[in-house]
Amino acid sequence: MIEREEMPYDVVVVGGGPAGLATAIRLKQVDPELQVCVLEKGSEIGAHILSGATIDPKALDELLPTWREDGCPLAETPVTDNWHWHLTKKGKFSLPHIIQPPFMSNKGNYTGSLGNLCRWLAEQAEALEIEIFPGFPAAEILYDDAGAVIGVQTGDMGVDREGNPKGDYQPGMNLLGKYTVFCEGARGHLTKRLKAKYDLEANCQPQIYGIGIKELWDIPADKHVPGRVIHTQGWPMSENDAWGGGFLYHQANNQVALGFVTALDYKNPYIYPFEEFQRWKQHPEIRAILEGGKRVAYGARAINEGGWQSVPQLAFPGGVLAGCSAGFVNVPRIKGTHTAMKSGMLAAESIAAAIKAGREQDTLQEYDDAVRSSWIAKELKLVQNAEPMVAKWGGELGTILAGADMWLRTLFGFGLAKPMKHHTDASETQRADLYKPIAYPKPDGVISFDRLTSVSYSFTNHEEDQPVHLKLKDPSIPTQVNLPVYAGPEARYCPAGVYEFVDADGSGPKLQINAQNCVHCKTCDIKDPTQNIEWVTPEGGGGPNYPNM
Repeated sequence: MIEREEMPYDVVVVGGGPAGLATAIRLKQVDPELQVCVLEKGSEIGAHILSGATIDPKALDELLPTWREDGCPLAETPVTDNWHWHLTKKGKFSLPHIIQPPFMSNKGNYTGSLGNLCRWLAEQAEALEIEIFPGFPAAEILYDDAGAVIGVQTGDMGVDREGNPKGDYQPGMNLLGKYTVFCEGARGHLTKRLKAKYDLEANCQPQIYGIGIKELWDIPADKHVPGRVIHTQGWPMSENDAWGGGFLYHQANNQVALGFVTALDYKNPYIYPFEEFQRWKQHPEIRAILEGGKRVAYGARAINEGGWQSVPQLAFPGGVLAGCSAGFVNVPRIKGTHTAMKSGMLAAESIAAAIKAGREQDTLQEYDDAVRSSWIAKELKLVQNAEPMVAKWGGELGTILAGADMWLRTLFGFGLAKPMKHHTDASETQRADLYKPIAYPKPDGVISFDRLTSVSYSFTNHEEDQPVHLKLKDPSIPTQVNLPVYAGPEARYCPAGVYEFVDADGSGPKLQINAQNCVHCKTCDIKDPTQNIEWVTPEGGGGPNYPNM
């Protein structure tokens, strides 16, 4: 038995993103005497945060009303100009704002770095005497004899690839709380275990996802329009019976954030999300903005796309889910920061009241009820059929139907259909023999790039001599099933080149896992057609180090 240090708190928050930090701040606002800690697996707050991002400040206004005057970096660039383009292969046409529901407008929103917003929120949290531990991933859930969550265990440090302690070995700590809040982001590995243990998805649809791949560019000043927001749909995904869309946001200091989201329910296993992004950048309208500029950062992250019908039970003995662990992204708006923060605030209010009443480690049903009666629910119910309609009927007809459904819900409170169902992204993948391989163009090194060069711009680093954090449940499946049946999709859906099939000794292909490349996007855990890959936390501080994403 390893002897581990124990640290007791009133509340343990897992994840230093917007939801986790909002939870911690609201707890201290309600009761300054509460002892609160925040665990963050990244080397610093913001290191693993990646989003577009155009942010609705609604929750931030509620949490910290004077944020605009208090030095928050998000205040620097309000949205000034909003475009929605439908792309063809060589051209575009703009979708008029008048045909879109009012909530699709970006008026009053801000564009900037979500990572920098989290860094600023962390400063506000520390001023309230909240303890923040970057570089400490929550690796295991701790339970009492009755099965209630009593905290988490951080990962061990200094373990070699075979699992043996090295000279600098440090055992993880047990952080114990009266309540534990899980804010791990999309597809959190502990959240997966909690959903299974407590059957939290018994009464909802399965969560589905997109993979968002993003770059930051410095562009010439004469091309930069601070606050301009552009969203695109149509080409190139329209060519491959799949769907997704691009974004390009003019942020501060002559910089643009651009990226492409590919819905992971695609059927054709030859689809290569990274290459779809590279093709999108070569569209004449996008290339015209980037020419003369310089790429400065790259990254990727999975995005919840299930909507309201995929929100699970949020409370269980000793803990709650908040933020993207629960899945509050408004897919048509491409926004989830405001809903994530609001869920954390509601969790904090329920937890503070429970602790004041002398309760601990019970089920906070009042938090679940509060979310379902909040503006989170109202907003997400308006758009709950948008994603499934596009997924079912395709980009063009699906968009028309989704628009009609959103308008009806906005004006009359009902839609074209009842809340539609989902199928898991993994189960949607079809056999390779039903499709032809896709010939993607070679990168030009100016606008489009290769994958491994791109990963270097994520500043990813993992200690090489540590256990591989991408676990194969059955090591034979990649070569016996995935390669012959699905043409080895893991070599394409990963945006960081973690998986490749190699034949080093001539004995046949084997799956090589380059875990040091991993940017923690979780796509492999989601899209693997046999669900044979499980993502777990690597050694603390490992992964991307996003500077301004």
